[in-house]
Amino acid sequence: MNEVFDAGDYFGIMQVEEVDEEEEVDEEMEEQFKKKPNPGNGPCFKVIVTNENGLQASNPDSVFLIDHAWTYRVEHARQQLRRVPGLLHRMANLMGIAFHGELPDEGSIEQVLQEMWKYNQTYQLSQGTAEEKVPVWYIMDEFGSRIQHSDQPSFATAPLFYMPQQIAYTVLWPLRDLETGDEVTRDYAHGETDRLIRKCVLLPWVPTEVVDVSCSTPEPPDEHYQAILAENKEKLPLVINPPVYAKDKVFKVFTDIQQVLNNLTHPRFVFTDNEGEADILYNFSHFKDYRKLSEERPEVMVNQFPCENLLTVKDCLASIARRAGGPDGPRWLPRTFNLQTELPQFISYFQQRDRRGEDNHWICKPWNLARSLDTHITNNLNSIIRHRESSPKVVCKYIEEPVLFEREDVGPVKFDVRYVVLLRRARPLQLYSYGVFWLRFSNRAFSLDDLDDYEKHFTVMNYAPGVTLKQVHCEDFIPLFEKQYPEYPWTTVQASIFKAFAELFQVASSKPAPLGICDYPSSRAIYAIDLMLKWDTSRDGKRIMQPQILEVNFNPDCDRACQYHPTFFNDVFSTLFLDETDNCHVTRIV
Repeated sequence: MNEVFDAGDYFGIMQVEEVDEEEEVDEEMEEQFKKKPNPGNGPCFKVIVTNENGLQASNPDSVFLIDHAWTYRVEHARQQLRRVPGLLHRMANLMGIAFHGELPDEGSIEQVLQEMWKYNQTYQLSQGTAEEKVPVWYIMDEFGSRIQHSDQPSFATAPLFYMPQQIAYTVLWPLRDLETGDEVTRDYAHGETDRLIRKCVLLPWVPTEVVDVSCSTPEPPDEHYQAILAENKEKLPLVINPPVYAKDKVFKVFTDIQQVLNNLTHPRFVFTDNEGEADILYNFSHFKDYRKLSEERPEVMVNQFPCENLLTVKDCLASIARRAGGPDGPRWLPRTFNLQTELPQFISYFQQRDRRGEDNHWICKPWNLARSLDTHITNNLNSIIRHRESSPKVVCKYIEEPVLFEREDVGPVKFDVRYVVLLRRARPLQLYSYGVFWLRFSNRAFSLDDLDDYEKHFTVMNYAPGVTLKQVHCEDFIPLFEKQYPEYPWTTVQASIFKAFAELFQVASSKPAPLGICDYPSSRAIYAIDLMLKWDTSRDGKRIMQPQILEVNFNPDCDRACQYHPTFFNDVFSTLFLDETDNCHVTRIV
């Protein structure tokens, strides 16, 4: 790659004077002004071709690189604006934000954090750890950031990661021949052909209302689920008769899960290294070819259900939940929109809530990442719209009035609860809950501000380096909780939680695969369900604690379960594979 700094020989940046209202402007020119959204609130700029020979699209020299002025991950943005010398000043200038003085001030930082979604571009690395694959956001330099939008763009751009330098650039190239004075434009909604979707995607630059669009989100059609099955490359099993096993049979278990190898000591289970002779396949990774298993070894049990991603992937969870609660979803799931397929409905809902003065805090989550990775809380509509570009996401109503737990050392904090449920059979449904639940707490007192303060708004602390992990055993938690909320005995709260679990699994198994979990007789599974409690009003006007299911996790980390309850996997295996629940710490839900 040759580094030739020659953009100045071809392009110039022009400041466009605002037209005085008293001056007469013909209608066509006025329309052109309206069609050219300029990022930010400052002066309007254009990039134009200044080379006297113009630019030829076929010329290999007509390809240019644009530097990136700021590259970051969203969770680090505020900290970098505070600490990196000159960064806030440069971003404020680039965005047309007045900034006075040398030291960063919180007001200017907040303005940049709000405005940056009009300038942000994104890419993500295809290799590395889950943390390394979290999307990266960047803002092009002053030249790149002043290239305006057009529905008929003259140029295209794309990010390029240059390995020898370990640095990213944006490649800029012409789509047609251009003459001197022609404007350099690009399509901010590149790739979107649907008129309504384009209007929604362009909303950060061209504010518009879409409240006339219905915000109803009915369950997707059958084809949606068939496409998911094809994309997952999962092969459904043939219909088999439920296998029958001898009452004293000792089952050979093949597993790659260390927690099982270390903790399963039940005499009716032995381990084997030979997958071909196993009676039970207990795999960490997703099993795909159920058809082959059902044809060749129908008696072999497996720790997964075909199509269980309908529970464990967040957009699917929201879709099937609508079977219980209609287009708005059930009371036990926060109002959720799939940003890939329900963007107009979401924007309409957001704008309607805004008109009514209702709370509009939302949480953006990737479809299929755990540990709160790439998860963002915001009340900035532009931010939510732009997050759609980085990776497939759902946006869920943020719980603005959670039930809090008083920590002596901190004050009232958010907490979530994790239950492990055991699915023995999909149809007829046979579902258990393990007798112990787990708690996770925020480290700072809750308030509906400082939305990027991880320790205030999130509860997953066991993966964050240098962060305190507050642990309270469920047996100790219950009396503390009931002391804080004497009118809400935990048995009543838990009954409402189990009712929500029952409804979720009933709707998940109510339709045949791939529209529901497949009722394969040799399947068994455990899932971890994370939930919070929020204050709500019952239909008869009483203040209640309403469970809110946050996510369902496949093959959850059971380290803490084994540490404090050494019989955990003995109980799980006995319940799932032996149909024996006596002396096991499980409760039948359905």
